Amino acid sequence: MRSRHIALTPAHVAQVHRVLEDPGPDPTWTYHTDEDYHALVQGLLASHPGAPDTWLFAYGSLIWKPELEHVETRRGTAQGWHRSFCFRIERFRGTREQPGLMMSLDRGGQCQGVVFRLPTDNLEGQLEKLVRREITVKPPNNIPRWITVQTEQGPLHAIAFVMNRHSRFYTGRLPPEQVADVLAKACGHWGSCAEYLHNTVAHLEEHGIRDRNLWRLQALVAERIKPRIPDPAGFTASQGS
Repeated sequence: MRSRHIALTPAHVAQVHRVLEDPGPDPTWTYHTDEDYHALVQGLLASHPGAPDTWLFAYGSLIWKPELEHVETRRGTAQGWHRSFCFRIERFRGTREQPGLMMSLDRGGQCQGVVFRLPTDNLEGQLEKLVRREITVKPPNNIPRWITVQTEQGPLHAIAFVMNRHSRFYTGRLPPEQVADVLAKACGHWGSCAEYLHNTVAHLEEHGIRDRNLWRLQALVAERIKPRIPDPAGFTASQGS
């Protein structure tokens, strides 16, 4: 499974990186309030399937930057969902002038990822931190919901953030080449989309997970950045080299 190296390297990512200031919230958008976040957490707690444990399904940046306490990690597969760079961003890892694309769980297929078991202490506080991280504008891009995840130890219910197809930023399924064109250029004050993709693929590999679509996508992004990397002789490779 790991016989081939990841094509998209930190050297590629460095070519896309730019130091940018946070433009701040867009005054034309509506943002979630403290009351909204509290209501989301209470809704998750009220709809808890009833098992003694609370699990979180991670498929992207939550794998390599969970920012949440967890007491157990397992590999798991979510049936009926797949990773997709399917919503547009104009902040964080993109700008208004050069929007980026971010990943969510969209309907169809299956997705291998990681499940984290959350500690019972301060669960409400942990969940509030989680929804504040994943949700910003109204209507939200990502919606938290309970899904069934298959693991080697059996099925379990986990919280997952899935794509809201009613979001104004939802792009639908784009051709891989079009997605790669965006990811090879977009950058915001949090970093670039290429960095996000590289970190996701690399950490999936560490867990023994190779997403076929992401593997193809990272190679396409690397090819689009490669022409801007100088060769050892000091020349910049051209598109036709």
